[in-house]
Amino acid sequence: MSNYIIEGGRKLEGEVKVSGSKNASLPIIAACILNGKKNTLYNVPNIVDTNKTLEILKILGCNIKKNNNKVIIDSSNIKTHEIPDKLMRELRSSVILAGALIARFKNAVFSYPGDCDIWWIHRASIR
Repeated sequence: MSNYIIEGGRKLEGEVKVSGSKNASLPIIAACILNGKKNTLYNVPNIVDTNKTLEILKILGCNIKKNNNKVIIDSSNIKTHEIPDKLMRELRSSVILAGALIARFKNAVFSYPGDCDIWWIHRASIR
């Protein structure tokens, strides 16, 4: 990491581009399930976690369009309430999608998320 040494007596100015936050983007992506409409998100980081979350949404039936850091999610045609076990196990934060499915459809089927040894639930089916 670079160091910046600022000595007083002179005006500091410039521009910094702030990148998108994974921890902010993932719950917002999950929330797009709730309204059953088209949602446009900006400054979504193009990283493994967000891409896998979008992949799960596609499997559920969402239409996803990506252009740079802009993502359009249409959740009006969700066809299933089951999050695939393979993808669920690859992403610890995938469990937030279950909450959104339950809130909208009162139904979700999912296994415990990956990378997390503290989960004691082997398989959860909430109806």
